[in-house]
Amino acid sequence: MYQKGFIVVSHDRSFLDGCIDHVLSLNRAGIEVCSGNCSSYLRSFAQQQERERRQNDKLQGEIRRLQESKDRTAGWADAAEKSKFGTLSSGLKADRGYVGHKSAKMMKRVKSIAQRQERAIEQKSALLKNTEVNSPLKLMPLSYRSERLVSFSDVVPCYGERAVCAPLSFIVGRGERIALEGRNGCGKSSILKLLCGEDIAHTGRVEKGSGLIISYVPQGIAHLKGSLHAFAAEKGIESSLFFAILHKMGFRNEHLEAELSSLSDGQKKKVLLAGSLSERAHLYVWDEPLNFIDLLSRIQIEDLIEEFQPTMLFVEHDKSFTEHIATRIVTMRAP
Repeated sequence: MYQKGFIVVSHDRSFLDGCIDHVLSLNRAGIEVCSGNCSSYLRSFAQQQERERRQNDKLQGEIRRLQESKDRTAGWADAAEKSKFGTLSSGLKADRGYVGHKSAKMMKRVKSIAQRQERAIEQKSALLKNTEVNSPLKLMPLSYRSERLVSFSDVVPCYGERAVCAPLSFIVGRGERIALEGRNGCGKSSILKLLCGEDIAHTGRVEKGSGLIISYVPQGIAHLKGSLHAFAAEKGIESSLFFAILHKMGFRNEHLEAELSSLSDGQKKKVLLAGSLSERAHLYVWDEPLNFIDLLSRIQIEDLIEEFQPTMLFVEHDKSFTEHIATRIVTMRAP
């Protein structure tokens, strides 16, 4: 008798918790199947990572000691070889034939020891787990001079003559992290674009504080073309900082030199996020920032926001992210 089942691919932790009983994890070191939902898997994964980090630290110490011993052994060989051309304590020159014979024996012994040490280093290195390392990110938000950054008064985005939502009124205060929620097509992205200065048909009024600096992550990625160097130059951000953040988000060196069009959707989204993290701003406006982003990177970004607590207005469908990050939820209603 066949037992029916399914495989689902998703980065939404709340969704996965509600519908799965096993996790098929594609890790850097291999593939494993874990019983339980997403939350139980993440707890187990964190414990496993901590164990592997401790084991890796121990192995790295042993490898360093073996390498130091190997270097000392090589030093013995060098000293023996040089002694052929030295003098004895009596002032007489050494018998180069005799010393050469001893040197050859020493070199043979050293070579044998070095080979054993090299094999030991290789064996220890093979035991190192390819631990998933998410380096902590940093953010340097600017503090705005007044409590109110932005106010929306009866704002309604319009598609042609059609209002897409009921009039929306709210204030973004300093230190708040506001999540915009509502059904698809209700104008959430339009509200963010209006705030960032795009020409969107609307009624009502959007008022921004004087001198307000906004860092914006758009929902779409199709516009990304050219090199990462050109992207950094266009945004006016420091390329070394931008590349360092990308590296912490899992980019390898070859990715940093690749054309943006050749990157995966997840990597392109990380480029947009890294660009925003490289900017100092009073307000971070992110439109579905976690689209295509892997689970571990989502947690990495959550940790960043919880540590540095920037003022934010964002749209995100990941319920767990919103629950962890939002200080307030503004719901957009049907017209």
